[in-house]
Amino acid sequence: MKAILVEETTQNLFIGKTEMPQMSKNDLLIKVKASALNRADLLQKRGLYPPPPGASPILGLEMSGIVEDIGENVIGWKKGDFVCALLPGGGYAEYAVIPAAMAMRIPQNLSFEEAAAIPEVFLTAFLNMVWLGKLKKGETILIHAGASGVGTSAIQLAREIGARAIVTAGTDEKRSLCLSLGAEVAIDYKEGPFLQKVMDATSGKGVNLIFDFIGAPYWEQNIGSLAVDGKLILIGTMGGSKLHEVNLGKLLFKRIQVIGTALRSQPIEKKMALTKDFTEFALPKFENGHLKPIVDSIWNWDKVNEAHSYMEQNKNAGKIVLRIS
Repeated sequence: MKAILVEETTQNLFIGKTEMPQMSKNDLLIKVKASALNRADLLQKRGLYPPPPGASPILGLEMSGIVEDIGENVIGWKKGDFVCALLPGGGYAEYAVIPAAMAMRIPQNLSFEEAAAIPEVFLTAFLNMVWLGKLKKGETILIHAGASGVGTSAIQLAREIGARAIVTAGTDEKRSLCLSLGAEVAIDYKEGPFLQKVMDATSGKGVNLIFDFIGAPYWEQNIGSLAVDGKLILIGTMGGSKLHEVNLGKLLFKRIQVIGTALRSQPIEKKMALTKDFTEFALPKFENGHLKPIVDSIWNWDKVNEAHSYMEQNKNAGKIVLRIS
């Protein structure tokens, strides 16, 4: 089959030939129609984020497509079904194999390109907001990188739960998008510290939950922004991972929980359970339009290097999708 491969010396991506993925009795073989970019892809092609043991070395953490073959133990799916799914790797290819329990049925009102923009970001947001963050109706969440794929998903999930969302984003366009999705406050992080603006927006109480992709540079402000019994969920460290000083007393005083998280390395059993919970919660909401994947742009897969450059420059608001053909 054809797949997007990495030229090791230049880290350039190209379409080449590789072996078909192998099915087991509990798997589905999918003819991939679309995949989507994630920042993990940018790291993996540089050798900085290797796939989990046993996972495909091909880039791509999500895909949408058509069921082409079914393992003999699989029930509930048939050839020709339209599905999307989270992957540990292998989305940038003509075919992918997934455990049947990882498949999510694509609502009729969504295209393959829209469906490919769902799995990684919505499951990440659901894992951290519902399973780990336990965000409740009436509580407040601070979402950094609000216009990112996870950010736009988290805003919508918070709205559907009945929670308030405060976001940070760096352009007027991105802040407007966040507000249109249900965020109540959108802060320009380029104007300076966000802490006081968060406290003003919460009448001095702080927020119950924070999604942070930045890491070390935001540590002090994040801790200051949390309410008593608040939770800081660290999803990424784009700004750096090392702190020179940490005042542990602040964690004790506010009874703060700091949670590090990564979806890709979760055991397959946990991913299956997460997919089931998310599908039950979200599929009707995609069907009635209360939830929607936010697609920034769609690129043919022969333009994958340009698409990666676009993401590296932080130009996107929402997901960057690859059309596989």
